[in-house]
Amino acid sequence: MSKTTRATLTLDKAGIAYAVRTYDYDPHAERIGLQAAESLGVPPGRVLKTLMARVDGKAVCVLVPADREVSMKKLAAACGGKAAQMMRPRDAERFTGYHVGGISPFGQRKAVPVVMDEAALAHKRVFVNGGQRGVQIELAPGDALRLLNGRAAPLT
Repeated sequence: MSKTTRATLTLDKAGIAYAVRTYDYDPHAERIGLQAAESLGVPPGRVLKTLMARVDGKAVCVLVPADREVSMKKLAAACGGKAAQMMRPRDAERFTGYHVGGISPFGQRKAVPVVMDEAALAHKRVFVNGGQRGVQIELAPGDALRLLNGRAAPLT
């Protein structure tokens, strides 16, 4: 498994400090983020799942703790919109250039607004997908927000 992905190349280019952690990805896991947290031996609140959604028809990248679910109403409000819905997996893959289970907020094909659940900011370091199934990137949540030009909001 390669530890160099479009996500890590994006972080390297930006000079962001991070660590790559790998784990045995289970394609049959009910909840991939929870499986990643368990495999890495970290609390699920520190593992942020990367979700792709649409708010009023426009794409948005959403980062939420693996043990929480996004409120579509809160997501729409955080983006200044009226309605939000999750992207279909096939559309998320086409849009980001990553496979489901390996979608990273870094190095996506197109830059989109990014919203992180504010609960993530309570942690010194969090994990986000590294752009490949079984690869997680550990970094400071504030660094992730700055690089992604994202914002934090209550999403759950």
